[in-house]
Amino acid sequence: MTTRRKFIAAAAVLPFAAPARAAADIVRIGAASTTSDAQIFIADRKGYFADEGIAIEISNFASAANMVAPMAAGQLDVGAGSVSAGLYNAVARGIPIKVVADKSSSPPGYGPTQILVRKDHVDSGRYKSPADLKGFRFAMNGPGVSNTSTLNTLLTSVGLKYSDVTTVNLSFPDHFVAYQNKSVDAGASAEPIVTAALKAGYVALVKRDDEIDPYHQLANILYSQSFAEKRDLATRFMRAYLRAARFYNKGLAGGHYAGPNGGEIIKLLIEFTNIKDAALLREITPNGCDPRGRVNVASLKKDYDFYASQGLIEGKASVDDIVDMSFVDAAEKSLGPE
Repeated sequence: MTTRRKFIAAAAVLPFAAPARAAADIVRIGAASTTSDAQIFIADRKGYFADEGIAIEISNFASAANMVAPMAAGQLDVGAGSVSAGLYNAVARGIPIKVVADKSSSPPGYGPTQILVRKDHVDSGRYKSPADLKGFRFAMNGPGVSNTSTLNTLLTSVGLKYSDVTTVNLSFPDHFVAYQNKSVDAGASAEPIVTAALKAGYVALVKRDDEIDPYHQLANILYSQSFAEKRDLATRFMRAYLRAARFYNKGLAGGHYAGPNGGEIIKLLIEFTNIKDAALLREITPNGCDPRGRVNVASLKKDYDFYASQGLIEGKASVDDIVDMSFVDAAEKSLGPE
């Protein structure tokens, strides 16, 4: 774990204001500082956390799987990442982590995970339709994660099995290199790698996640058990987060950050992520995020069943064991309708 940033939310004059508090409560967040963490950046810079008497500290992690141990040890309060097979296994081992809100999902028009195929396979006629993916080497980012379920859904829709392709696990930035040097034939990649590879001419689009599995639950806000037990603080955090989710949704239009708040979101992503190209951010397909923070439980169950079919679930923890939407319920009740 390396500390990415530590910052205190600045106060702002906004329509909603929580009661004044003598000192800020520190909430420690684990994140990957990717585009799907936008709501956290918004809640900081718009003063939503400060309105709740909260200051945040963000530590950078490669994935949610790497956040599990610090959350169990009380070193992190909140995690921002995907619900993988490894998370269910950790809960089964007695590490009580709760999935409490949507962070990234795929409503129509907003599928940041996309299935790509090398452009030369299209040009040669080797690839004409998804049924031609059989035998291909696929760039993935690990077993038991959401994009493996995306790929499986696509393959089964054309009569293929997951075992009909060979998967190669690489970090998302390495997907770009693999397309370039032709060490893989296709991949399930995420933005901004998707747009960068398409612009470079290395790949062609097969389908986006929102086309393959609409409203797919890609990533979530996670609470450690110790933080969830601080009911007032955990609800205040969620209230600030939901305000940010509402702001975020007003930044989306036409499958891009093209809504009224889009320009401000792009500036925040340039500040807090490794993507410093505003033009690229204007071109990518953003993730969706439910403005009510609701978790798509059916989607998580579909992914869980696929992970189990692959022999990746080791214990008895279920989706119902880890999802707790009482915090978004309480926050929404307090905030009122948008």
